[in-house]
Amino acid sequence: MEQIEKTFQIPTNYISEIFGKLDENIKIIERAFRVEIINRGEYIKVIGEEESVDKALRTLNQLLLLAQKNEEINIQNIEYIISLVNESIEKEYGEVSSDFICMTVHGKPIKSKTLGQKNYVDMIRNNTVVFGIGPAGTGKTYLAMTMAISALKNNEVNRIILTRPAIEAGEKLGFLPGDLQSKVDPYLRPLYDALYEIMGAEAFLKNMEKGIIEVAPLAYMRGRTLDNSFIVLDEAQNTTPEQMKMFLTRIGYGSKAVITGDVTQIDLPSGKKSGLVEAVKILKNIEGIGIALLTKRDVVRHPLVQRIIQAYEKYEKKTMKR
Repeated sequence: MEQIEKTFQIPTNYISEIFGKLDENIKIIERAFRVEIINRGEYIKVIGEEESVDKALRTLNQLLLLAQKNEEINIQNIEYIISLVNESIEKEYGEVSSDFICMTVHGKPIKSKTLGQKNYVDMIRNNTVVFGIGPAGTGKTYLAMTMAISALKNNEVNRIILTRPAIEAGEKLGFLPGDLQSKVDPYLRPLYDALYEIMGAEAFLKNMEKGIIEVAPLAYMRGRTLDNSFIVLDEAQNTTPEQMKMFLTRIGYGSKAVITGDVTQIDLPSGKKSGLVEAVKILKNIEGIGIALLTKRDVVRHPLVQRIIQAYEKYEKKTMKR
């Protein structure tokens, strides 16, 4: 194929940010599209096949837009922009990068990082009940808890309730040391970790003492009506249909509920139906209920996590065919 050469102008004050340390950002783009990118001051040369050059230029343009908004440029969002460019939908990324939710205790802004996450957050804003379903690393729980804290700070709710089923995945509760609370705490630890990061340990503990934030196993929800609350049910794939129905019927006036889960990681005993899988089938057309399906493209952990998920998907497809 014939090689072409095109230039792209980047103001000199953005060059180092876009190129990255030791030009690592540019190397990612070169590998992705099989082009050569040469720095000539503020005019960047891109050499390669026409289609590849066009994609590289569109990627560089998105990175320039990020730099102009003072947004961080990292390997994660470069690879995500490349995936959007390959589908010719990179222009939608501008909506993602401007979707501010709240600040962490350390002053770091929390935003959606992918189109799937943006859709998920918008669903939470616009519905009473939202199901967030997707693989590990897509931010399902973290974003739900961020939205809960944001709603509390904005006086939209009076309290936050975080819960998950204490399913015994390979380790029996009875063999763990301590009282009931210390036995269920390992199951709730991921929720504590996210809360510490978003609001700080001291503020979290104060709100726990006041009853403004409650972290409890799903069994503790039975018999209650939860008014003016933001409720997050995590690891919902491990609920039974009965537990899911019990939880959904706890929701009172002025409340929101977000139910998160990964239907590929069900730890229920063999033959037991997942309450999450059943609920999505039953409730998919009910007004006021949103269902956000996140995919491997929305994974925001280390890029290796996305490749691990892809490898498992391929393996499981092969296994099912046998």
